[in-house]
Amino acid sequence: MAHPLVKKDDDRDEEDYSPFLGIERALFFKKLEFSMTLSLILEDALRFEENGLPDDKGAISISRWVIIVTSSLMKDMTSKTDMYRANAIRVLCRITDGTLLTQIERYLKQAIVDKNPVVASAALVSGIHLLQTNPEIVKRWSNEVQEAVQSRAALVQFHAVALLHQIRQNDRLAVNKLVSSLTRGSIRSPLAQCLLIRYISQVIRESANNTQTGDRPFYDFLEGCLRHKAEMVIFEAARAITELNGVTSRELTPAITVLQLFLSSSKPVLRFAAVRTLNKVAMTHPTAVTNCNIDMESLISDQNRSIATLAITTLLKTGNESSVDRLTKQITNFISDIADEFKIVVVEAIRSLCIKFPLKHRSLMNFLSNILREEGGFEYKKAIVDSIVILIRDIPEAKETGLLHLCEFIEDCEFTYLSTQILHFLGIEGPKTSDPSKYIRYIYNRVHLENATVRAGAVSTLAKFGAMVDGLKPRVFVLLRRCLFDTDDEVRDRATLYLNTLGGDGAVVETGADVKEFLFGSLDIPLMNLENGLKNYKPSEKPFDINLCQRRSRFSHLLRRKLQSSPPVELTEAETEYAVNIVKHIFDGHVVFQYNCTNTIAEQLLENVTVIVDASEAEEFAEVASKPLRSLPYDSPGQTFVAFEKPEGVPAVGKFSNMLRFIVDPSTGEAEDDGVEDEYQLEDLEVVAADYMLKVGVSNFRNAWESMGADFERHRGSVSKFKVTHLPSIRVYIGNVKVLVRLQFGLDGPKDVAMKLSVRSEDETVSDGIHEIVASG
Repeated sequence: MAHPLVKKDDDRDEEDYSPFLGIERALFFKKLEFSMTLSLILEDALRFEENGLPDDKGAISISRWVIIVTSSLMKDMTSKTDMYRANAIRVLCRITDGTLLTQIERYLKQAIVDKNPVVASAALVSGIHLLQTNPEIVKRWSNEVQEAVQSRAALVQFHAVALLHQIRQNDRLAVNKLVSSLTRGSIRSPLAQCLLIRYISQVIRESANNTQTGDRPFYDFLEGCLRHKAEMVIFEAARAITELNGVTSRELTPAITVLQLFLSSSKPVLRFAAVRTLNKVAMTHPTAVTNCNIDMESLISDQNRSIATLAITTLLKTGNESSVDRLTKQITNFISDIADEFKIVVVEAIRSLCIKFPLKHRSLMNFLSNILREEGGFEYKKAIVDSIVILIRDIPEAKETGLLHLCEFIEDCEFTYLSTQILHFLGIEGPKTSDPSKYIRYIYNRVHLENATVRAGAVSTLAKFGAMVDGLKPRVFVLLRRCLFDTDDEVRDRATLYLNTLGGDGAVVETGADVKEFLFGSLDIPLMNLENGLKNYKPSEKPFDINLCQRRSRFSHLLRRKLQSSPPVELTEAETEYAVNIVKHIFDGHVVFQYNCTNTIAEQLLENVTVIVDASEAEEFAEVASKPLRSLPYDSPGQTFVAFEKPEGVPAVGKFSNMLRFIVDPSTGEAEDDGVEDEYQLEDLEVVAADYMLKVGVSNFRNAWESMGADFERHRGSVSKFKVTHLPSIRVYIGNVKVLVRLQFGLDGPKDVAMKLSVRSEDETVSDGIHEIVASG
């Protein structure tokens, strides 16, 4: 009877409701298995109507016959059989509207606190679904849901906690109170406990942005969950601790300890969960995971290759230089047996290890080269190529070896994208090597053996060698002339262009600066604009004028020379009407303020949102551009920008006051012509000298310190005895000036700590400036 409801039948009359009449009679047939099956069919029919094809004329619209089904289901809601009541609640909540829901609201409230857990769970899950369509009605059930949280049934408690959180999720203060009360209550359900841990993690993340102290709310509760009897709760708490922002080694220690115990578990799912979490922790806190190395080495031979892969990649991140060769040899034995997604994890770990221990670049580069020639998909091959490219850029000694490995790979590469990427990279780095001529053969082979796209890329690469290496110019001209007879227009056009650009006669002369800028410089016009300009150009005697194409916007032009971006800084207090934080983007000659705004008032729609910045206390800055936010709906983040010009290459500092200005209609919250203009005062912000320093990685600080030399070294303070530690750091100052800083700490009396600051840089004024920053606090 129910089969026609979800089956398209063009011959059936659209007004035929006989299936529903049959179902109505079937609903009175009180057989439990039959009733459950019928309820599932009705839910599937409703789901088909909601998600099916809107123009399916063969399917009867169930919404027309809701009253027929509802009358029967209403009787089941008062049945003495609990399973009938649970099924009726599920189906009724899928087909009712706001009017009918008010009639059955009393029954649903009673069901939430029902002694039978099946009925209570059905009502709570239905409430979660109804919250999306009728939130006002569901919010009135808070008392009943709060009572259901105290239920002894695990599933009821889980669903009650989920519904209670969803009711209050838009009120941050209410969520904090809910979490606080639940941590003091008696949550017995492991599922509900896991859900509570996730809500606590959310509260900690939000509170970290609004508090100045280092205290973490509810951390003690998370640590207490590590001693729970349920394994899922222990793991959820450990994972939550490891994912805390700015987590310290002391906070990590208890979580790492329980994860280490899971590594020796007999359950594969626990071993996998633990090693995957430790793998993520090793990216930011490798020393904290070192104690687990012995346990993870035993997992290298695990039958589950996913566990073995994660174990060995974690060891690569936490191991020392002496264990590199042994670990790579073990990887070689099983890497062919794992999926590509895990192979990518291995490749990324090898890349990080090579940057960490640059003296091992030869063996690690050979390993990457060997797996590059094996079978694998595009993403896997791309990860290897990207890793080799990064190693070539970061480790100068690996350049020539890495380029040769890439040249050998493109001989048999089946992916056009990777071939063109490697050819482009060869054109940039190849001419800078000691013997550029050895790469010409590999490049020209692509002209004969590849498709048109790769051939065009090879022609461009040959031209770059001819432009950068004057001794190779005659040979390059011979090869480019042969490309004039290619079957593809693009290849022939490129060859003609480069022959004319480079001179055409092939003489060994120095290439002009304008030619190098043409070949290696960046285009100041977006490719989309250039493409549209060429499409709209009509052939005539007047040549195409590239200057007519719209160039990059002011902000796009600035973003090409960015030094760094600061972390977000809050400009409003917590629980205010509007939440605003700022990110400072620092450039050579500009500073761009990005204001991230959130409207927390549900009844308002903000329009034309902008920030009025007063730079009267920042004399070296001048506002040059701003970008307002057209619309800011409730709880939907948006950004507005203000750009300031400053002396190029100068670390200008200053203080800025901010006023949020917008238009709002507080009565309807919708966009109208007669909106009210309003303002909101924000906190002041400062641009300081530290904003102009970018932290960069260094593989060997001692070598970098010695190679910098002591010409512009500066010292402040002294440590005479009991040196406890030193903190090395390398930065790039504005103007691309490298700065190395070393801090040493030691005891100076029973309660005092002395600090010694040493700075080396490539510029004397920069070294002096760093000392001034420290002196000013």
